[in-house]
Amino acid sequence: MAAPWERIEASELARPGVTSGTGFGRNQGLRIAGKIFAIRLEDEVVVKLPRERVDELVSSRVGRPWGPGRRVMKEWVALSPDADEQWPALVEEAREFVAEGLRPG
Repeated sequence: MAAPWERIEASELARPGVTSGTGFGRNQGLRIAGKIFAIRLEDEVVVKLPRERVDELVSSRVGRPWGPGRRVMKEWVALSPDADEQWPALVEEAREFVAEGLRPG
């Protein structure tokens, strides 16, 4: 599953303000202005989205609730490997969501 993530990572890193690093632990992650918006797990991608959007993705089985350890985080969803064709758009959506929270006012 590395290839889809590598394409996403290359595309996202070409955008202003996007950097790579780790997200929650040692997993590869993408950040906008220092804030994590996407993380690569073994065969999944985890993204930060509004709670309602997370609920939609879980209901449609595109993703599952996610959190580090036992704690489930309301604005994070682990995207199914079967939905890898949707990953790029959902990572972009996550970047926009996190960036929006950084804007003043």
